[in-house]
Amino acid sequence: MFDFDKTWTLFLDRDGVINHRLVGTYVTNPDDFEFLEGSLEAIKILSNIFGRVVVVTNQAGIGKGLMTEAQLSLVHNKMFEQIRASGGRIDKAYHAPDLQHEANDLRKPNSGMAHKAKFDFPEIDFDCSVMVGDSDSDIGFGNRLGMTTVFIEGKNEEKDPSVNEPNFRFESLISFAREVLK
Repeated sequence: MFDFDKTWTLFLDRDGVINHRLVGTYVTNPDDFEFLEGSLEAIKILSNIFGRVVVVTNQAGIGKGLMTEAQLSLVHNKMFEQIRASGGRIDKAYHAPDLQHEANDLRKPNSGMAHKAKFDFPEIDFDCSVMVGDSDSDIGFGNRLGMTTVFIEGKNEEKDPSVNEPNFRFESLISFAREVLK
C-alpha cells in the first residue's frame, strides 16, 4: 500500500497525534504532556523509514498568553528526550504561536512551517512528504503543499467543506505506522 523510503519526509501534528489533546485548554508544561498509547513505538517505526521527521503544531496558547515560548521549549524537550529514549527521532519541531483569527503564514492550514522546514532541510520535497494530523487544518496544510495526507480519527470538529478529504484515515499513529510496515 505504501512505498515510503529515506527520500520521504514525515510531517506530524502534535496534540491528538503524538500526545493527548487537553480539551478546552493547552499543554503548558512538561507534566501535562502525555504520549498517546503506541505513539512512541509509532515514531520509532516511522523514523526508521522516513528520511526526515518534523512536528508542525499550532500553539495558540502562546498567543493567548497562557504559556510562553520558554514553556513550549520545555514541553518539546521532554517530547524529544522520551522519543530518543524509545529509539525514535524527531528532527525538529515548528510551531505557530498565533491566534486563529490573526493573519499569519505560519499557522496551519497555511504553509509557513513547511517552508521553514524546507529552509532547514533543503532536501525536503513536498511531493514526497506525508502530513499526519487530526484536524482539517492539518489536512489543508498537506493539501496546499501537494503532500500525501493521513487523518487520525478522534477529534470531534465540524468538517470544513473547503478541505479535501485526506488520502488515508487511521484510528491512531501506531495503526498508520503498522500499515506502513506491511
